[in-house]
Amino acid sequence: MSEPSIYQVYEEAERRLRERAIGYTVRHAEYRDLDSVIGINEVSLPEHYPRSFYEELLEDYGKAFYVAVSPRGEVVGYIMNRIETKPGFFKHWLVRSGHVVSIAVLSEHRGRGLGYVLMAYAMKTMYEDYKCGETYLEVRVSNKPAISLYEKLGYRVVKTERNYYLDGEDAYVMARRLP
Repeated sequence: MSEPSIYQVYEEAERRLRERAIGYTVRHAEYRDLDSVIGINEVSLPEHYPRSFYEELLEDYGKAFYVAVSPRGEVVGYIMNRIETKPGFFKHWLVRSGHVVSIAVLSEHRGRGLGYVLMAYAMKTMYEDYKCGETYLEVRVSNKPAISLYEKLGYRVVKTERNYYLDGEDAYVMARRLP
């Protein structure tokens, strides 16, 4: 199966926002959002980062740092990314690569397609604004819902990192070409 283009993914994301996440919006993160983003990370994921890490990613790669906002104006999800120049997964020379560092949506706001939308916005920005030729992420091998989402977005497993997480669980490295 060929991967969808980021523009097909983006169109689907817009449809999901209109039809499944009525009243929700996705926008660029701002410094005032960081307390909410950190709070979402702490309750949603076992991996946590110092505040300075969030600030650095927002400062350096803010165009690819998004938040999902509920109809009541609360930040309920986020995605933060880093842009790297590294050997490619698909071409064996240096490429600009968009690294999805962290994505999370509060449990009570899941099932509306917000994770898909956050990923779509980030992928489009990585390609258009940061000129990335590919994007990748790490995901726990046990996180079947996330793996399924990433596969719908055109990612595929390119390798397994043994004992990647602090608790010893392995991670799949999943990647896709852009656009």
